[in-house]
Amino acid sequence: MFNKAKTLKGYKLHSLDGEIGKVEEFYFDDQHWAIRYLVADTGNWLTGRLVLISPYALVAVNKEEQFITINLTKKQIEDSPSLDSDKPVSKQFEEHYYGYYGWPMYWIGPYMWGSYPSYPYIVRDPETWKKPSQEGKEWDPNLRSTHDVMGHHIQATDGDIGHVEDFIIDDETWAIRYLIINTQNWWPGKKVLISPQWIESIDWLDSTVFINLTCEAIKQSPEYTEESLLTRDYETGLHQHYDRQGYWIDESAAKKHSR
Repeated sequence: MFNKAKTLKGYKLHSLDGEIGKVEEFYFDDQHWAIRYLVADTGNWLTGRLVLISPYALVAVNKEEQFITINLTKKQIEDSPSLDSDKPVSKQFEEHYYGYYGWPMYWIGPYMWGSYPSYPYIVRDPETWKKPSQEGKEWDPNLRSTHDVMGHHIQATDGDIGHVEDFIIDDETWAIRYLIINTQNWWPGKKVLISPQWIESIDWLDSTVFINLTCEAIKQSPEYTEESLLTRDYETGLHQHYDRQGYWIDESAAKKHSR
């Protein structure tokens, strides 16, 4: 199911033994464009520290009642590695964090969630974690904040086209499927979707995202509105417009190959 990052902001977080706070924002890596942590606003409960929840602990998103279920207790969260709210998420912290919970480290292996061949889904069975996984090269993730990246400029091959307004997240895989681009300074009122797979490079210092698409191609792309239903037909039409293969085809082929 698809959810916008801004929509999820404010959703309540239900642990195994009670509510722990609300969704504040998300951290994602700029290699796989996968959500690595949900940042929780715990109010006065755990002040002065960032409370990070990995998708390994995110069970389900309830849109009707606007909450996310977490398979952790308050005690587990309170005793988890502490990160000061004014410090970045370091590799050392992540190693400590994942070691504390006993989850497989996502940065070891070629897949979105590490070296276990379940791409693009998270392996949630602890028994599977105990089995030897495929050998994989370790990589250094660079975590980005959805809040901070909103507003970044979008640069096509022949000019500016707008800015990042939001992110569309797949809550089955916790992959960022699309960036919602607001082109109000170019075509009043129109919004379009861009897949992270179409991004050529990003200048993080200059807050600019470069995509290998022309302004005219983007102008003629299917419009995205608040009422748009992101059905597979809509996605197929979007990818066909840009003559790009759908991510679902790539993921299906990768999953079949990994068996």
